[in-house]
Amino acid sequence: MSRRVHWIVLGIALAVGVGIGAAISVVRSSGAPASPVVSGTPTVANPLLDPGTPLKGVAPGFTLTDQFGQRVSLRSLRGKVVVVSFNDPECTTICPLTTTALLHAKELLGPAASGIELLGVGANPEATEVKWVRAYSQAHGMMHKWRFLTGSLPELKRVWHAYGIEAAVVKVLIDHTPATYVIDSRGRFSRLYLTQMAYSSVDQLGFEMAQSLAALLPGHPHLHGTQSLAPISLLGPRKPVTLPQAGDGTVRLGPGSGPHLVLFFDTWETEVADLSAQLEALNRYQAAARSKGLPPLVAIDEGGVEPSPQALPGFLHTLPHPLSYPVAVDESGRVADGYREQDSPWLELVSGSGRFLFYEDLAVKGWPSLPQLLTKVHAALARAKG
Repeated sequence: MSRRVHWIVLGIALAVGVGIGAAISVVRSSGAPASPVVSGTPTVANPLLDPGTPLKGVAPGFTLTDQFGQRVSLRSLRGKVVVVSFNDPECTTICPLTTTALLHAKELLGPAASGIELLGVGANPEATEVKWVRAYSQAHGMMHKWRFLTGSLPELKRVWHAYGIEAAVVKVLIDHTPATYVIDSRGRFSRLYLTQMAYSSVDQLGFEMAQSLAALLPGHPHLHGTQSLAPISLLGPRKPVTLPQAGDGTVRLGPGSGPHLVLFFDTWETEVADLSAQLEALNRYQAAARSKGLPPLVAIDEGGVEPSPQALPGFLHTLPHPLSYPVAVDESGRVADGYREQDSPWLELVSGSGRFLFYEDLAVKGWPSLPQLLTKVHAALARAKG
């Protein structure tokens, strides 16, 4: 089941369009915990990037349980700069982008990152057991890189309320606020980030976060690297692109390469699905495509949000049978965003001229059988000719 993330913040809908950004103030009412309220601010150069919003006020305290079953309180982390990110442990959309950005931010800080503590807080009312935050941490290579906290549903609801987080089941999907808070060493709010569904801006988000964190650390350490925050040129089906192929060689897409059935995926989907079996089942489509003259299949792994460069080759090595279709790697995320990927796994049929003929959110609708897939492809090609 897909765990979608929507823009919901305590009764104030964030407009999602050309850009985002929020100005946060802290509201208090007779003994109630501090709660952030959102209002609009100017956007940055890249409309797919939130530059973060300055905050004021004391961050509400809480005590929850991490992926090792240990109780952790926010107060016990005083003296460190703390990053609190609200994540669904079954998420296949924005949450993996956020956690990748957090890790990138720590990398940019180098040795100074020892003064940073990364906390995830579960934001799925149906996955509150420790096994879920542990599985997510394992799948994303983060077991010893952060503390992913959970608790009973009443405990979590108190934290969600205190931090202005909406988390609910909406038509069998999980909607939650994609918020990440930066809290200084005195336990006070410093900044809020809201992640967008954009693979290509993950490194930019990490750089923005790293700058905010460095400003709160002693000596304001320099970052180990630079990053342009300008808009990023995306690579959609109307633009030629050559991607590295897993193992060896390259894969060409775009004008001149003909129509393609394109599958976007990530190896960490094994946490919530039998990815191996589903990828192997697509060998049957590739054989049918060759015999019937249908568009060939190309799979694209989102390398930029994999837990390590070894994740994809290691996963492919475990498959009982080799895949009969190429697996390309999209390190920059520019292809994913250009092809309008909104979840993982995500399937699209594109024409030779770069038209989108159909798409399927497999995380929501499930993987189609071979007859179902062939029917969809034939129908889409017929519509394109009509």
